[in-house]
Amino acid sequence: MKTVCVIEDDLTLSLMLKTWLTKKNFSVVSAINIREAKRRLKKQLPDLVLLDMRLPDGDGISLLKWAKENDLVLPYIMMTSYAEISTAVEAIKLGAYDYVSKPLNTDELFLKIKNAIEQKDNYFQSKTTEKNPNEECIDTKDCADIQDFIIGSCPQYQKLYEYVDLVAPTMMSVFILGESGVGKERIARLIHEKSERSEGAFVAVDCGVLSKELAASEFFGHIKGSFTGAINNKKGFFLTADGGTIFLDEVGNLSSEVQVQLLRVLQERKIRPVGSEKDIPIDVRVIAATNEKIDVNVPNPSFRLDLFHRLSEFVLYVPALRECQEDIPLYLNYFLEKSNSEFNKNITGFSPAAIEILSNHKWLGNLREMKNVVNRMVLVSKNHEITEEDLPENIREDRS
Repeated sequence: MKTVCVIEDDLTLSLMLKTWLTKKNFSVVSAINIREAKRRLKKQLPDLVLLDMRLPDGDGISLLKWAKENDLVLPYIMMTSYAEISTAVEAIKLGAYDYVSKPLNTDELFLKIKNAIEQKDNYFQSKTTEKNPNEECIDTKDCADIQDFIIGSCPQYQKLYEYVDLVAPTMMSVFILGESGVGKERIARLIHEKSERSEGAFVAVDCGVLSKELAASEFFGHIKGSFTGAINNKKGFFLTADGGTIFLDEVGNLSSEVQVQLLRVLQERKIRPVGSEKDIPIDVRVIAATNEKIDVNVPNPSFRLDLFHRLSEFVLYVPALRECQEDIPLYLNYFLEKSNSEFNKNITGFSPAAIEILSNHKWLGNLREMKNVVNRMVLVSKNHEITEEDLPENIREDRS
């Protein structure tokens, strides 16, 4: 049974949380001030801490600083009636997992608690086994740490991660829809990490860069001498992912011939390397993605509907950043922290004017665009905070 420590001076709320968490099969310990909280945390570490921002003998920020100094590595979820984004971001920088605003939404809180404890367990399991979390990751791009992201608080993001938790333990094929830059691969990696295949390889394939002539060899492998240039045997993406997960990004960009071959593989669960006469059985979970809008009632000459139906046993939609405008400041500060580290800067935040302009920007490139914009602003800024003058000209001019 997992243990949650509730640090809250409102005795009515503390009792309510204890009763609610107990019904959710958690063991609960509580404290009403920082002094008692330190004593409890020193005595026995819980699995998660619910921490009120305002306490009689100090604030939650001071307790986070104390915990960091004492190497108390735990997921902390902050509770505040003030919902100040600057305070929440400061807490996250000090190691807090997330924050919730009062009055509490119990469905939202339970999802955050569940995700935080799962990530904690995964972290310590990887430390215990001394396994590099990326050593099984084979990708045409850099392998990102699956734990290194923030879960947005808007309803669309909360529903998305609820569905991820539901589908991850199954063997269903998943189709992820969303605009370019929203983080579709990140969602695919999260599904893999939460599945029973997490010990297997995660193979990400950018289908848009595969040539028609070599796609079959890349996917299914080939045997030596099967064509000019085949000087050695090659496994291919599917055999490399055997026992794990293959992620097909922009799958609609594959040629019609390769789509037919891919459909056959998904139906028969067998591959045949180029030049071979033998089929090889495979055990691979397939996750696909596209930034195209798909209408099953309208013929699409570039993407076979029978392949789409085979891939889309469960469909997930990743919202665009502009659909979750309330989360924009949170992501801005997240990328600011990353940029500070990369460029050895110490910019503390954004001016109110800058936040207002950035929050109203359309972000057509979504998180990818935001990361690039924040990197630029941090690099050029000469102030202790990002101001309106540091913003790219196109963003300053686009205030519609």
